[in-house]
Amino acid sequence: MEALCKASAVFPPFYSIITNSSSFSSPSPHLQRVPKTFCLSSRIDGKEKVPSEEPNVPSDVWKLFSDAQRNIMYINKQRLVAMKEVKRLKVENEALLENLEQLETEMRRTLIELEGRNSAPAPSLSLCELLLRIDSMVISGLLSKGEASELRKKFMESTVAIHDALGDIHHKADTQLLSELHKISEKITKKPLHIVHICSEMELVASYGSLATYVTGLSSALQRRGNFVEVILPKYSNINAGMIQGLSRVEAEFESYFGGQWHNNAVWIGSYKGIGIIMIEPLQYSAFFSRERSHGYSDDFERFLYFSRASMDFIVKSGKQPDVLHIHNWETAIVGPLFWDIFVHQGLDSTRILLTCQDFGSQCLEQPNKLELCGLDPHKLHRPDQLQDNDDTNLINILKGGIVYSNKVVVMSTIHSRDRIIHSSSCGLEPTLAIHKEKLMVAPYGIDAQQWDPSRDKYIPRTYSAHDMDGKTACREALIQRLSLSRRISVVVGCIFHGQSETDVKKLKVALQYGSRQGAQFVLMDCNSVLKPLQDESKDVKLIPRYDEPLAHLIIAGCDIVLCSSFDDPLLQVPLKAIKYGSAPISLSSVADDFRNLNRQSEGHDQGSTNLSHYILSTFGGMSLSQALTEFKNDPVRWEWRMKDGMAKDFSWDAECLDIHFSAYSFVQNL
Repeated sequence: MEALCKASAVFPPFYSIITNSSSFSSPSPHLQRVPKTFCLSSRIDGKEKVPSEEPNVPSDVWKLFSDAQRNIMYINKQRLVAMKEVKRLKVENEALLENLEQLETEMRRTLIELEGRNSAPAPSLSLCELLLRIDSMVISGLLSKGEASELRKKFMESTVAIHDALGDIHHKADTQLLSELHKISEKITKKPLHIVHICSEMELVASYGSLATYVTGLSSALQRRGNFVEVILPKYSNINAGMIQGLSRVEAEFESYFGGQWHNNAVWIGSYKGIGIIMIEPLQYSAFFSRERSHGYSDDFERFLYFSRASMDFIVKSGKQPDVLHIHNWETAIVGPLFWDIFVHQGLDSTRILLTCQDFGSQCLEQPNKLELCGLDPHKLHRPDQLQDNDDTNLINILKGGIVYSNKVVVMSTIHSRDRIIHSSSCGLEPTLAIHKEKLMVAPYGIDAQQWDPSRDKYIPRTYSAHDMDGKTACREALIQRLSLSRRISVVVGCIFHGQSETDVKKLKVALQYGSRQGAQFVLMDCNSVLKPLQDESKDVKLIPRYDEPLAHLIIAGCDIVLCSSFDDPLLQVPLKAIKYGSAPISLSSVADDFRNLNRQSEGHDQGSTNLSHYILSTFGGMSLSQALTEFKNDPVRWEWRMKDGMAKDFSWDAECLDIHFSAYSFVQNL
């Protein structure tokens, strides 16, 4: 006992352990694995002395102390390992943030360099011509002296290339040129916006429908106006990686919440046409996006719920602070509730939400308790003024939640007005849309002006414009030769058909029968392999069994009339392409209601309609195939004026579509 007291004086922390030897009766697995080479020792006169050999101390006591020291050393070792791991994770997190900052810097630098290449000093003649045109606007009263002085100063000090920005100014009227000058002037002076799209599709990267074309077209137009745009996508296994420049996986991973736990995700980064691309790859839920299709599975809600929550976790952990989060359709509509209920105070106080709906046909109805998967409270959100479905009150409506929780909602439609959409095309959401009517804006689709412009189309034998229509005659001749069409015909009618319903096919069949009797030759491009039976309807029908991009350009350029399933064509935008190429679009669908609505609104411009909608419906909305054939044959002067008038208009993404979106972005940013 005396030896024990002496030992406790040397090692007081272990006195209680030694006096209760039962503490060692069941050592933990960690303690059992302590290496036997560790022992208690001391040094006397520089020489090591093993305590177990001390003659005055019982060996069992020293054995206890030896075991205790080994345990302490093992615990210290584990503590050091843990500290190293924490330090390693901290370094990786800092590296991730640094990589992301470098990526954003590189993207901005690339954008500046690209703009620099496109903005090389313009020939002095172009600037001189522009300044002279500004002088003429002052003399004619279009511009005041002060406004003219401000414009001159901006363009003389700017690096914007006049010809690249404005094209050939000789053929532009003063009013058109002035409108373009104001837009470019805004680009020079306005602070750029940082916009982040969270979506399920992007053209040529992950193309599955009309959303992909819209996201790429709008993002490119926003970039051209000097804004910074990024797109967050799921990392699909069948992603078109070859279209993404600098695609690479970030070394560090990040965690996102789902199903009560935190899960690791890989991040892939790159760019497409100067647009920053971020792809999120779930590691634990890797099967979510490693499938043949992007949609159409029983767990679609869980898949895109995971992606939406992971996108928000990534934005916060990467330190991004975008001006606008742009979400799309039901797939990412849940970002709205997530943002306002969980993330807004995590560095995103100045960020706002804009939702785009391609249509209201797909809304996603689910059980309320599934909201818990992403950390939302079902009891709070399953209410009539929140996410509760208007018809089936036992379910939540994800698209409705996006409408309620967004600062602005843009509905995409080429011909419909806001009121028409609310009352006739809302698919059960009419009460919600009526309450949030002031949030709603309607924007038309656009076309890629780099690909679809007859004055620079690489797929047609001869380019042309509204000022020189000879090229269209050459394209018509080339189409007749290529498809061996009859030369006795007076009019060529084309159709790039991507409908699938039997009703559309029946309407097309009636049009073929009537047109053939009127001496028309038909060229049908069948995108969905449903028109084969129509080939035998008449010898005047030429069928192309699949979509062919170069031939589609020639058909639209070489035809006089183009039949469309509808004027609202979000996938291919055939009506807009036809007008741009000097062909008359004729809808197979009934547009009588739209035309009557337009006539009722003629006394006052409908704030819910677009300029493009008014133009299409007033110019072609009341025109049947019979009327088009009659005017083409009997009134060529009026026909030519109608075609040239349409060709002179701008249907690109940079036109009305961009203006409306930029107005929406600016509005929510100032809230």
